[in-house]
Parts: sequence; structure tokens; C-alpha cells
Amino acid sequence: MSKNYFAIIMAGGIGSRFWPSSTPDFPKQFHDMTGEGISLMQSTFGRLEHCIPSSNIFIVTQSRYQKIILDQLGDKLSPDQVICEPDRRNTAPCILMASLKIKKITPDAKIVICPSDHVIVDEKLFTQDMELALDCADDKNLITFGIRPDFPATGFGYVAIEKAPTDSELKKVTAFTEKPDKATAQRFIDAQNYFWNSGIFVWSATAVLEGFKTHDPVLYDLFHQGFDLLNTPYEEAFIAKNYPLAENISVDYALMEKSDHIFLIPARFDWDDLGSWKSIYDRQPKDAAKNAVVSAHLYADNAARNLIKTDTNKKVVISGLDDFIIVDTEEVLMIYPMGKNQEVKEISEKALRKFNREED
Repeated sequence: MSKNYFAIIMAGGIGSRFWPSSTPDFPKQFHDMTGEGISLMQSTFGRLEHCIPSSNIFIVTQSRYQKIILDQLGDKLSPDQVICEPDRRNTAPCILMASLKIKKITPDAKIVICPSDHVIVDEKLFTQDMELALDCADDKNLITFGIRPDFPATGFGYVAIEKAPTDSELKKVTAFTEKPDKATAQRFIDAQNYFWNSGIFVWSATAVLEGFKTHDPVLYDLFHQGFDLLNTPYEEAFIAKNYPLAENISVDYALMEKSDHIFLIPARFDWDDLGSWKSIYDRQPKDAAKNAVVSAHLYADNAARNLIKTDTNKKVVISGLDDFIIVDTEEVLMIYPMGKNQEVKEISEKALRKFNREED
């Protein structure tokens, strides 16, 4: 394990599609969403420790989540490894800021970028794939991991590679497409040179910073002007002043879709980005009636294909209920049709407005 290997975990999202478990004060990455006994963020950190020294793993998050992270990871990291955003500005600013910090620590660093809320079970294959990418990272190439699609998903971005066969593990990227309609997604699958965009990247600090300098110079200059202040007592004040001035933009739009040095490695590891309650249901073990249970004890009578999740191992009894999401938290009970799981974000916003009016 090289001391020049670093990782950036992005942990600033609010996970609104997983309401009521996920809330702005305690979003999904800090929950045990699959019943494994640890949070998604803890799982991500532990997975990266197999190939990255724990002291070289940085977490970018909102300021209000710093305490949660330090509480959950205990003595695995120091407060200096938690980079606090004063405002949410999407993935490009957080990756750029963290990369500048790492570049100042180790100029020839190589960096793995990971979201905090993915589920990857085969950690051995994940480690092998990360080590392969780290070996391939140089001063130009920006590497993304692609997931071979097995159905025409409309909630994922797609990455196309050159069709010409090659023995190299690195496949030249030719196009990015954001969340296509079903017919287009099916056409991508039929073409056999499209992958789901995993949101996991590997590159050298030099390559990513040169990429930002070339393709988003305004953002680069905004943060690079404080390079000498990073990793010093003056860093916090610099970030507080300048971070809110950054454009709200994803790394895909700011960099990946513009660069001519993008390569893809087909992931061998399993991957699930947990985009909805249905994705939790799909990956959980089922009883004979195809009910999935997370952190609950269930008695079901004439009830099938439901997801039941509680926070406190509550005993749950259901009867005559099919194809529903049942989530019980300390403050909210939600019972919602499985077929409308993509609409949870919208219904949560409407419900919270009503509850807030009642409290007023």
C-alpha cells in the first residue's frame, strides 16, 4: 500500500429519495440502510482502507455532518481529514478543493474518488480494481469505472467507449449521456459499448488539477488562489469565504465531458448506488411471500412483495398489503406504493410542508 495513494469520499448529499429514514439532519450515508450493522459511509471508508492508508482518506461533507462523521469513524481519522463545505456546490468544487489539499501534501499523489453511499459487497475485487486503476493513473489520464448494464435503467448516466477491440484494461471514452429515456437506454445496451457511470474515479493529483485548469479555469483560479493557505490554520477562513462563490456544477459537466483524456475500466466488482427504496428491496433477502425486512421483526398475513424497515427492531404486523414500502422512524411512518418509489422525494416535500404548517 503506497503512501502516495489517497482517497476522497463525497458525503455531502441529503438522500431525499430515502425519506423518512434520510433527513437533511441525518442523511442516508450515515444510516445502516441494508441491515448490516454499519452505516454506508463506514462501509465505504472500510472498503477503501484495503488499498489506501486510513490517514490519507479525506471526507468532503457539509459542516453540520462533521460531528456525525467523527462519531461514526472514531479514531480512524482526524478532524483535519474532514473537509467541511459551507454550502453544497455539487461534486466539481468538492473534488477540486480536496485535490488541491492532497497535492500540497504529496505532489505526486494518486487519488480514488468515491461517493459515500454505494453498496459494494465484493471488497476483494473492488480492491484489485482500484489497485489496477492506481497503477494506470498518470499525469494526463482521468479514469472512471463503468458498470456493465443489465437492464435499460433511466436513472443512471451512461458512458460510451470505442468499439474497436483492445487488450488494454483502459477503454477510451467517446461520450457521456445523462439519464436517457427507456428506449435510448435499451439502444445503449444493444450497442454493447455503453456502461453505467459509477461515479467512482481514479487519477493523479496532477492530471485532475490540470484538467480543471484547462476546462474550468474560473473554478480552478477561485480555489487555487488559496493554495498556500491549505492545510494551515487559515484554510477554514479561506474556504468559508470562497466556497460559496463556486459554481454549482458536477465533475461530469465541469471536466469529464470536456477532456480528451478520459478512460474507462469495466468494473469487476458488484455495485449498487441505492437510488431508491426499490433498490433496497431488490438487494435484500426475501421471505416466502417476497417481503424484504430491514432492522424489523415481521409477521405478515396475506401480504407480499413489501419492504419493511424500522430503526429499532420494532415488531411489525401487516395483513392484506402487497407491493408497499413501509418505513418507520422515530418521527414518521411512511406507507407508500412500491410502484411509485421514484416519487418519494416529491411526496416527502409535500408532507413536510403540511407538517410544518401545522406546527406553525
